[in-house]
Amino acid sequence: MKIIAIGRNYIEHAKELNNPVPASPVIFMKPDTALLKDNKPFYHPDFSEDIHHEIEVVLKVSKEGKHISEKFAANYFEEIGLGIDFTARDIQQRHKEKGLPWELAKAFDNSAPISNFLPKAQFADLYQLNFNLDVNGERRQTGNTKDLIFSFDYIIAFVSRYITLKKGDLIYTGTPQGVGKVNIGDRLEGYLEGQKLLDFYIK
Repeated sequence: MKIIAIGRNYIEHAKELNNPVPASPVIFMKPDTALLKDNKPFYHPDFSEDIHHEIEVVLKVSKEGKHISEKFAANYFEEIGLGIDFTARDIQQRHKEKGLPWELAKAFDNSAPISNFLPKAQFADLYQLNFNLDVNGERRQTGNTKDLIFSFDYIIAFVSRYITLKKGDLIYTGTPQGVGKVNIGDRLEGYLEGQKLLDFYIK
C-alpha cells in the first residue's frame, strides 16, 4: 500500500502559500507508516515548530491499473474518505529554499490521518462534495470538489502513466485554503457532506 498525494490542487490554497498554480499535478508520496487510523491522537513531533493541517478528500484504489485512460479512471476507485496531510511547514520551507525534496516535511510517522471510507455511489455528484475541518469547534477549512484544478479522473490517469496503482493505494487529492498551525491540545474534526469522519486530538 502506498499513499500518493497531490499538492496545490486548489487555486486559493496555492495562492495562500504564494505558490504558482500548477500546469500539471504536483505529486509526492508518503509511506504506509504515515497512516494514522481510527481517530487515534496525533503526537506532535519535536522536530518541527510549525505543523500545519491540510484536510483532503481521499480516494481508495480498488484495482490494479497502469496507463489508465481518463475516461475509465472512475472504474478504479469505489470508496472515498477524508484525510489530513500534516505538513512540517518550517522544514518544507527550508527544503524548498534549497531545491530539496519535501519528504521530511510530508512523510513523517502519523502525518496522514485517515477516516473510514464511504461508497462513492452514495454521493450524487463527486464534483459537488463539501468538506470541512474544524479546530476546537472553529471552522478552519472549507472546500468543495468543484474547485479542484485536476479532477479525480485526471489524477488517476496522470499518476498511472508513471506509477502502477494497486488495490488499497490511497490518493490524497489536495487541500483547500485555510491551512494553519496545530498545537498540543487541539481537537480536529473533519466533515464530508456534513458527516463527521474525523475526530481526534493533538497530543
